[in-house]
Amino acid sequence: MSQPDFRDEGSEETPLDPAAQRIQAKLKRLLLGSSLVMFAGFFAVFAAIFYKINTNQEDPADAAFAATVSVGQGAEVLQATLSEGLMLVLVRQDGETALLRIDPKTGELLGRTEFVAR
Repeated sequence: MSQPDFRDEGSEETPLDPAAQRIQAKLKRLLLGSSLVMFAGFFAVFAAIFYKINTNQEDPADAAFAATVSVGQGAEVLQATLSEGLMLVLVRQDGETALLRIDPKTGELLGRTEFVAR
């Protein structure tokens, strides 16, 4: 078999009729619009990542804490953590376990959640 010659193929194409040209123009505009939306989306995602990386989060070591916190007479502190501006303290007192929510700046008890077995 001989190799086909593709060099003259472009001269055999017929020009498009006006309806096909309008459809081709609409498709080009659609492609341009969707590409712009996609690039805007990529830009928004990268901007959000850049913002999250560069935001200054307050270091808990620099925050003001109360000098003393009252957890109750005879309570044993099992765990303490700082979360979203609250100090969460897990205590055991008289055989019961409770979660204390405390304002770290003032040391004020904001709430107490008892854990009970049922």
